[in-house]
Amino acid sequence: MKRVSVIMPTCKREVPYIKRAVESLQNQTYENLEIIIIDDSPKDYDRRHEIKEYIEQLHDDRIIYIQNEVNLGGALARNVGIFKATGDYITFLDDDDMYKEEKVSKQVKFIEENDYDLIFSNMEIKNAKGAVIDVRDYHDIWSFENSELLKYHIMRHATGTPTYMFKAEKLKEIGGFDQAIMGQEFYLMLKAIENGFKIGYLDEYDVVVFRHKGEAISTGRNKIKGEKILQEKKKKYFHLLTKEQIRFINMRHYAVLAVASKRNKKYLSFIGYSLVSFTKAPIACIKEAFKFMRTVIINRITLKKGKKKES
Repeated sequence: MKRVSVIMPTCKREVPYIKRAVESLQNQTYENLEIIIIDDSPKDYDRRHEIKEYIEQLHDDRIIYIQNEVNLGGALARNVGIFKATGDYITFLDDDDMYKEEKVSKQVKFIEENDYDLIFSNMEIKNAKGAVIDVRDYHDIWSFENSELLKYHIMRHATGTPTYMFKAEKLKEIGGFDQAIMGQEFYLMLKAIENGFKIGYLDEYDVVVFRHKGEAISTGRNKIKGEKILQEKKKKYFHLLTKEQIRFINMRHYAVLAVASKRNKKYLSFIGYSLVSFTKAPIACIKEAFKFMRTVIINRITLKKGKKKES
């Protein structure tokens, strides 16, 4: 049984969140795990000692706990774990999310049966009360040839850091994550595609991501700045795309800016970006809105049915 290194950065998080994430790793059906927790909290974070004490009282020799001397940010903190890892495969978990019990087992089987360099899968997104508010799946990928996967990635993002599993030597070969304001996983997947990795998609929902109130990298002011930087990066690939695909990317770009503006209570910007998004590709904009609402409704119904069966 090959070793899997799970890398979990944490920053200014309280023990109950980390406990949920760690327990989901300890409960994995796959036994040969190395759990690398990188504490990227500032030295003056008043709960940092609580995290260390919690890890120590677990007495789990699979866990390696590292405290960074200075705050590095999510991308570079993960890189600390990547180059510390001794596993044959590397995967990731954020400190406030969780794996379902067979996540690692299913991924190892899939990556080994097909000799992939990198695989990714689906995510459930839940609110603090445990209700499914969204999912991320990739049923619309039309080809896994790298040239076509590149186009899909530029358009829709084949991302979800906790769903990634890499062959360790391949991930280290490309240097891990690049530092970026946001979207580090986008840039990582882009590097993997451009370096010719053999990439596969496992159609399973074994990662649960929790969305919390308050500002985060994915929802805060950095989202707007980072999205604009990302759009400039994408423009370098426009010569590979059709006019319709470019219109879709532009529509999606302004839609993201609209959502980020709304979350930051910049309502005039929200209205402006929403209108621009619609004008870039009206039909695609309407289709994406209905697709999102349909996905949320279906998953909430499924969750309610599941709860009724359990009771």
